[in-house]
Amino acid sequence: MEHEWFHMMLVPLADVFSQPSFCNFLVVLEGWLLAGGRAMTSTALTAVESYPKHFATYYRFFSEGAWKPDALGVALINLVLPLAPEEPVLDVVDDTLARKTGKHIWGANMHHDPLHWLPNALAFGHNWVVLAIVVDVPLVHRPVAVPVLWRLYRSRKTRSGKTRRGRRERKTVGAASKAEYRTRPELAVELLHMLRDALGPDRPIHALGDSAYGGKSVTRNLPANTTAISRLPMNAALYDLAPARRKGQKGCPRKKGERLPSPKEMATGKSGWRTATVHIYGKAVKVRHKTAVVLWYNSTRTMPVRIVLVRDPKGRRKDDCFFSTDPTMTPETIIETYARRWSLEVAFRDTKQLLGFERSQVRTPNAVKRTGPFAFVAYTVTVAWFAQYGYRHYPDLIPKRPWYRQKRAPSFADMHHILRTVLLQDDFSHTLENTGLSENSRTPNIRALKQAA
Repeated sequence: MEHEWFHMMLVPLADVFSQPSFCNFLVVLEGWLLAGGRAMTSTALTAVESYPKHFATYYRFFSEGAWKPDALGVALINLVLPLAPEEPVLDVVDDTLARKTGKHIWGANMHHDPLHWLPNALAFGHNWVVLAIVVDVPLVHRPVAVPVLWRLYRSRKTRSGKTRRGRRERKTVGAASKAEYRTRPELAVELLHMLRDALGPDRPIHALGDSAYGGKSVTRNLPANTTAISRLPMNAALYDLAPARRKGQKGCPRKKGERLPSPKEMATGKSGWRTATVHIYGKAVKVRHKTAVVLWYNSTRTMPVRIVLVRDPKGRRKDDCFFSTDPTMTPETIIETYARRWSLEVAFRDTKQLLGFERSQVRTPNAVKRTGPFAFVAYTVTVAWFAQYGYRHYPDLIPKRPWYRQKRAPSFADMHHILRTVLLQDDFSHTLENTGLSENSRTPNIRALKQAA
């Protein structure tokens, strides 16, 4: 019965695949969830134990399948959109590193390793730019970010073929490797436009990102009805709003007003500070802040932004500054909204530790573009299933942990454990009939499931 609910939830994703491919998708997805932290194609097949086709079919599902990752991402958006707050849709953009080993892995290169104890350490692997939607999940008292769209970042040298690996890739994939180089912020803008197309022009979007995704590459190319909220450099050049054009004045009107102090210089002043209580990271925190509506001309040109300079009253943290391209937002709202960006970092950690994001060692272009982000698909599906059905099994299916005395809400590890337990309890056999592709099976077929949905 639980498998039927699980399959029914996945019905909207069926339009992305052909019927045989959707059958393969179900087998690989459930095997991926059962394999957990060891997940990759081989361990996924081992986890399901019985599968109706030759094992090579499931490898070709990634390397040669006709389905498109972007179409699957749009389907995931529609799947989780009912879990998002009504207005605005809150999305987070960031990048993460999937470490790899091997000489012939397509698209891999040396990237900055943020987890290394050395500040300028490098690691070999894939760098993924990810867009996630922040959703509300029953019983969970924190924001949860579910990845829905992604892009593989490739360095300029790799794309131009200047490295040995790049020359090898040019011979392998031909003109595809000569595509125009795009930075991570430019890839993020592309994902934002895809989200805008999926939501339509009327629904507002708040896009969150750290300072790497708050520069002119993003702020000057935002989709319509989209607000960017990010960190402002402490040495940013700020200007007053452009003065009104005087009657009879000749020449072009001024685009900006007088130069203002930078955030670092503003922090030295003793006046203008206000104390407020904000709810961030699950706690009520007192902060002191200054705010102003200014022009950050180098980044946003003539679009006014509201900046918020934040100071820890206890002096434990350095002064910081945030901005929003919507000047009507209150300082408290900007601080609380930006703090929800951290939910994507939690998603990155969970996909690496619990869903094998870094384990796959595929080498061809199509396999790399599809197998790597499949952990994101498994993560999003798990959260969506828990929000719709799985929360009813909490905490009955969670082992008692006496050392978690203060725990009041489920983590993703709990959601994943409940889903795995439910899938294993059903003793489900992955035959062609049970995957919902036959009218004679006990499980309704895809057409019947679509009508029921």
